[in-house]
Amino acid sequence: MERRAKKAEAQTRKGNLSDVTFYSFVMDSLPVGILTVDRDMRITSFNPWAQTLTGYTEEEVLGRQCGEVLRGGRCGSDCPLKKSIHERAPIVWIETTIRKKTGETIPVRIHTSALTDQDGKLMGGVEAFQDMTVVRAMEREKDNIISMFAHDMKSSLTIIGGFVLRLLKKAVDLDDETKAKYLEIIQKETGKLDFLINDFLEFARLQTGKLKLNLQAVSLDKELMELFEAYQSRAMQSGIELEFRSDIILPVILADPNRLRRAFTNILDNAFKFSKKGDVIRIVPDLWEKEISVRIEDQGPGIAAEDLPFIFEAFYRGKKVEGKQEGVGLGLASAKSIVEAHGGRVKAESELGKGSAFTIILPRTERLEKR
Repeated sequence: MERRAKKAEAQTRKGNLSDVTFYSFVMDSLPVGILTVDRDMRITSFNPWAQTLTGYTEEEVLGRQCGEVLRGGRCGSDCPLKKSIHERAPIVWIETTIRKKTGETIPVRIHTSALTDQDGKLMGGVEAFQDMTVVRAMEREKDNIISMFAHDMKSSLTIIGGFVLRLLKKAVDLDDETKAKYLEIIQKETGKLDFLINDFLEFARLQTGKLKLNLQAVSLDKELMELFEAYQSRAMQSGIELEFRSDIILPVILADPNRLRRAFTNILDNAFKFSKKGDVIRIVPDLWEKEISVRIEDQGPGIAAEDLPFIFEAFYRGKKVEGKQEGVGLGLASAKSIVEAHGGRVKAESELGKGSAFTIILPRTERLEKR
């Protein structure tokens, strides 16, 4: 009987140790700041991400009052963590601020909860906090770009309206060459409007999940060759060399040809946008056991390391990019969403001053290849 009790006690200790190890691993791995406090609001743990966000090491904060360390916008009488501990109820994702060791104030989103032991005894509390700096910056960028979108639309409509009015009022006095010039300007501005509107509509469909793929057999060889030929005129006018490098026969895949073309053109447009006269843009397909890749390389200014993780985010535009910044930041986001809807993925590689490479990776369709 005594032996059985000791065995049960040992198993309990082992289970508790496993729990501690597991929870420590989770806390150290999560990409959010996490701290725990005792019932007196003194910090008992401070995970690596919390250390990164605040600038404090765990040794510097252990045993100190939570409010003394974070100096948050809601520390004190309105402290969410105190409220969670007192009421034994979680508070889910409210927004406030904290101050880093340097004194810098950053916006955060926090989640708090009470901590109890296995018997329900109150031990303290836990707070998770997420840096919202990048999110706030992207929201501001989104607002700026929407304003720019409205401005661009109004600008094009004003130009179109102006030249239509000239044609209506002075049609008799204008020669054919002038009329043709006016119509060419109207056509160009109409094309800009069409591009802007399609960008927004396409992205809205992708984000709401309302995009329906019209799947059919698509020859990638034919698709890429048509894409290459369609951009030859633009390449010549820009003084850019466009190369299509392939010594392989690409298989037929199941895809929506129009959407897939859109993904390719969005990435190719991006390459042209940041290329200058004399640069080379390459389209390089490759074939793998279960996948097909299409790599589009350019010799543009490249993308800063801090911008690269966000390059496929909607409305995001890198701050350290030289040259042209037309567009509203939806092209790459749309391309990524379209490719992912096909079961594929997109990756970007870049270095400032050394150009960029975007690779679209699509799954092979075995049943079509066997036909």
